[in-house]
Parts: sequence; structure tokens; C-alpha cells
Amino acid sequence: MEEPLIPVVPMSHTAHIRSHRKPRPRSSSALAMRAGVAGGVLGTLAVAGAAGTANAAEPVTQTIELPTLTADMTAQVAESAEVTQQAAADYQLRAERDAAAAKAAKQAKADLADAKKKAEAKEKAEAARKDAAERATRSAGRTTLTTASTAASNDAVAPASGSVATVISFLRAQVGDAYVMGATGPDAWDCSGLVQAAFKQVGVDLPRISQDQSVAGTQVSLSNLQVGDILYWGGAGSAYHTGVYIGGGQYLDAANPSKGVVIQDLSGYPADGAVRVL
Repeated sequence: MEEPLIPVVPMSHTAHIRSHRKPRPRSSSALAMRAGVAGGVLGTLAVAGAAGTANAAEPVTQTIELPTLTADMTAQVAESAEVTQQAAADYQLRAERDAAAAKAAKQAKADLADAKKKAEAKEKAEAARKDAAERATRSAGRTTLTTASTAASNDAVAPASGSVATVISFLRAQVGDAYVMGATGPDAWDCSGLVQAAFKQVGVDLPRISQDQSVAGTQVSLSNLQVGDILYWGGAGSAYHTGVYIGGGQYLDAANPSKGVVIQDLSGYPADGAVRVL
């Protein structure tokens, strides 16, 4: 067996001589600079190595996770689109509601203005009607006063006597009795029932109802009334109320349930006509 050979390294002829050059002192800043350079080189190498590793692994990562990211993004986009569409629909609905409310408010305002105009027109018409009625009442009052004055003169010239006096006496005796529709005495009367009973005291047979009593005798003007004339309200033949003139611008009648049999002034309730049966 052969022994292994030991290599012989030739030595320089100056290798055994120690250098007489004094080592230069190294400053701390130089050392730091060298350390920084070395650190920077090492950092650059580390980054390059990491980048290389990442670049080497990147194709696999993209291949595996790209479909998953794409699906998530699609879902997110779809959800965002749905939310946007719903928001647009809500906005449109609010806009339509606001428009409808504005239209309704405008219509209500117009209706209120129209109703106000109608109410004002109605008030004016009512005021005009009342004014006309008051003028008519004043005119009728003046006519009645004239009639009463003339009648009073006639009464002074031709005082009630005989049959007329009997009729008036009977009527005065019933003042205070009750008014009852359809009643003919002795303690309650309606208008035509009282007139019929009064003239029956002197043998005059009058019809039972006021319509017929208004045409039972001779028609006379209200400006030429005499005591004992039958007064009527309404048209001749269609009168709705009767009473008897007792002189001095007054008449006696069974007025209504609240008054009963009373004496009243013609100026307060002017008659429409009169008939004379005595």
C-alpha cells in the first residue's frame, strides 16, 4: 500500500520577512462607512434574493388565487350595482312622492281659494237678500201704518156694533187659550177654527179651513179695513192663516203653539188680504 502524498507549497523568498510598515490607524468613521457599505450590500442582496424568490413563486400564486379574487370582485361589483339601483329606485320614488305632494298642496290651495271666493259671493248675496228684505219690511211697515191710520179713522166713524160687536166680544173672551192644530174649542183653537166659531155666534156659517175663508166674503183693500173683517195671509183661495181685524191697527188670532190666542199689531205681521162678511 502506498502512502499518501503531501503537497508541497512553494514559499516566497520574502515570506519569512516581517513587514516593517506600520499599520495605519483606522478611524471609527471609516469603519462605520465600511460597515454601512457592507450592510447595504448585504441588504441589497437580501432584497434581491427575496425578490427573486417572490418572482419565482409569483406565477404559482397568480395561477391559484386569480380566479378566487375575480369571483369576489364580481360579487362585490354585482352587490354594489344592486345597491346603486335600489338607491336610484328609492330616489325616484321619493321624487314622485314629493311631486305628488306638491301637486296636491297646489290643488288644495286652489280649492281653498275657490271655496273662499264662493263663500264671499254667498255672503254678499245673503247680505243683499237681507238688505232687500229689510227694505221690503220697512216699506210694508209704512204701508201698514198708513192702513192702520185709515182703519182707525174708519173705526172712529163706524164703531163696532150689533153683530160685529158680538163677534169681537167672543174673540176677546178666548184670549189666552191654547193653539192646537185642528182644534175648534172651547179651550183650544187653531186659526180658522177660532174665526169660524166667532162668526157662528151671529149666524154666519163660514168654511172650516183658512183657504176657503179667504174667499168666503167680499174682498176689501187693506187700506179700507173695518172692524170684523177677516184677514188672511197668503193668496186668496190658498191662504195659510186667518184672523179678525179688531180696529186700531190690531187683529186677534190663534197665532201658533207658542203664543196661543193673542191680539197683535198689523205692523208686526202685515196681512196679504181681507174679506168682509158682515
